Amino acid sequence: MIDNNVLDAGVDAALPRGLDELAQMVAIPSVAAQGSSPMVPCAERVADLLRARGLEARLVPTDGGPPVVFAEDRSAGVDAPTVLFYNHYDVQPAEPLDLWDSPPFELSVRDGIAYGRGTSDDKGHITCRLMALDALRAANNGRLPVNVKVVIEGEEEVSSVHLPAWIEANANVLHADVCLWEFGGVDEGGHPEIICGLRGIAYFELRVKTIAYDAHSGLGGSLFPNAAWRLVWALSTLKDADERILLPGHYDVVKPATDYDLELLAALPSQEAWLKREYGVEQFLGGATGVEYQRRAVFEPTCTICGLRSGYQGQGAKTVLPSQAMAKVDFRLVPDQDPETVRHALRAHLDAHGFDDVEVVYLGGQRPARVDPRHPMVTLCARIAREVYGTEPSLIPLVGGSGPIHPFVVGLRQPVVTCGCGYPGARAHAPNENLRLSDLVLGARHTARFLAALAAGEGGLQGNA
Repeated sequence: MIDNNVLDAGVDAALPRGLDELAQMVAIPSVAAQGSSPMVPCAERVADLLRARGLEARLVPTDGGPPVVFAEDRSAGVDAPTVLFYNHYDVQPAEPLDLWDSPPFELSVRDGIAYGRGTSDDKGHITCRLMALDALRAANNGRLPVNVKVVIEGEEEVSSVHLPAWIEANANVLHADVCLWEFGGVDEGGHPEIICGLRGIAYFELRVKTIAYDAHSGLGGSLFPNAAWRLVWALSTLKDADERILLPGHYDVVKPATDYDLELLAALPSQEAWLKREYGVEQFLGGATGVEYQRRAVFEPTCTICGLRSGYQGQGAKTVLPSQAMAKVDFRLVPDQDPETVRHALRAHLDAHGFDDVEVVYLGGQRPARVDPRHPMVTLCARIAREVYGTEPSLIPLVGGSGPIHPFVVGLRQPVVTCGCGYPGARAHAPNENLRLSDLVLGARHTARFLAALAAGEGGLQGNA
């Protein structure tokens, strides 16, 4: 049994190296949404960091996307548990650049906080894993006590377009007893969060073109079809005033929250007052409050207009009749909805309502998935978190965000747990993204102790390598 105090000391000792390596990763602007970004150099740098720790690492091509970094160390043997790390090396665009207090692709540490694009999402979490591996080796005579496999992709920020097919094609080498997901951390009260599932998503652009080019509104207002109105009318058919989504069969496969899910939601620290104050709303949709607001926040499918563009957008007046209009729309999906089903239902719905002229462009999607909150791996992860953080963890049955969890939970049949270094003020996706060094240390301790507990047989696992 590896001593926890020795592990913790190993994590502390690994911090300087970790920050140096985080700086190396942050310096590479691996923005998946921008085609000119240096994705391969970032993947190579990540692979080098894994090789420096004795893992066999290689870049595996995808069918049209950035390479996946795959690495493994199976030296613990067939009788030891196998853990799969999932992370991503791509980051969000840094714009608007003028809102950063320091260069976004240059690590800056101020008052115990590291700033830079990717410090939290997700290069900081890669560093967290590397520090945990360093601590485990230092405490175990230079060897890892568990087998480790690593999947680090380069498209998570653009819906992991190629990852599901890549996982399916490489499933024979991805067998593991448990998957450590790409995020984790604490809530605003300092309680570690153990997240058991993610909603899915289907993202679309709806496009309308009615006339050859924009017309004078005095000339065309009574004669020509207005693209903006056409799109508004189409959008108005997607859901009713009670927020009920009107696509055919949209709710047929929805699995409602169980009584146990509601118990877990009721036990979570309430963000109700903070959300209302932060966003300036007097009440939530449907007047939801208490457990019902918690349930609605994650177990209800959504249809959101994310953006609209048509006609004149500048200062002052311009009397124009738009020839084109575009809307970005996302559907957040709950178990067991499928983005492909939504894709076909959206087309059928628009056609049935006389909007066959509205072009539907599918920008990507992910299926939802979740792990039973009572799974032994989740229970063990929560117990270790309680010991590391000295406070009761929050066991979260489902969160509102999305990610490529379905291929792991359903395709590979792996339970997913979260050990990490995030916190609500990390400003992921925003200027001044940051990582508190104290959270990095605690997240690495949580990870290292969890792996050590697995190696000691506390998860009841025997050789699935």
